[in-house]
Amino acid sequence: MVRKAAIKDIKAIHWLLQEYGNKGELLPRPLTQLYDHLRDFSVFVDDKDDNVTGCCALQFCWEDLAEIRSLAVHPDHLGKKIGSGLLEAALSEAKSFNIKRVFALTYLPEFFEKYGFVHIDRSKLPLKIWGDCLLCVKFPDCDEIAMMKKIE
Repeated sequence: MVRKAAIKDIKAIHWLLQEYGNKGELLPRPLTQLYDHLRDFSVFVDDKDDNVTGCCALQFCWEDLAEIRSLAVHPDHLGKKIGSGLLEAALSEAKSFNIKRVFALTYLPEFFEKYGFVHIDRSKLPLKIWGDCLLCVKFPDCDEIAMMKKIE
């Protein structure tokens, strides 16, 4: 089940992002930043015990542009359509805010292609999104793939 994140979910979200961040597959986020951006996050929880098994953030960048960020699924729960559920919820939320374009920076372009995202040149993205890049260990040699989806 996908729901909006709550304060009680922050430590689980932090663990997920650190897990993938340590592998260099995702930008880890400090706890303070997660508390600041709590409202951006949705989580996938187990119906039985409400444990967080995945997370995803939708961050608004401009009046018609948003970013899918921090999409992560617990390693023990891969292949269960949790990432798909989180992405679909984020796209639905973007549509409810009349967002026209959603982008993602990813190492898994095949996943996003299934949902209509297409490869774009990173230079097409607004400069303001690059603020977080300064925190990345791979800066300035980013190797993530930029992808965009038009919302209709």
